Amino acid sequence: MSDYTIRRARREDIGAIVRMLADDQLGAARDDPHNLAPYLSAFEQIDADPNQLLVVVTADDEPVGTLQLTLIPGLARRGALRGQVEAVRIHADHRGSGLGSDLMHWAIDEARQRGCALVQLTSDVSRTGAHRFYERLGFVPSHTGFKLTL
Repeated sequence: MSDYTIRRARREDIGAIVRMLADDQLGAARDDPHNLAPYLSAFEQIDADPNQLLVVVTADDEPVGTLQLTLIPGLARRGALRGQVEAVRIHADHRGSGLGSDLMHWAIDEARQRGCALVQLTSDVSRTGAHRFYERLGFVPSHTGFKLTL
């Protein structure tokens, strides 16, 4: 990652992050880079919460990747802290470069340094390529997830 920097996301990064979120078959239907107001509101909440870490990977200080790491305290597993990885995206121009693997290894190391006993994530069932990517990183498909849209 010598050409890249991982840093905490800033307010001015939100437009680039939302464009990356919208740049796939699922995000295109649910994310709107033309209306940043709800994303900026969410960013303020994320940025203020010490259990949330929204990061960007930059090249020449332009965001080209992102993910959110959430630290979840819980009683299960003897009170283990979990790291939840969400919204992993790499800009289309940088996919296949190894950047996604480097970013995920960074997130795993960050979770370990913060005392997490495990790192978990979910991935939409239609994202079979992403599933292969996570399995190559050592993640094991272990649960069936359920969602209820409100």
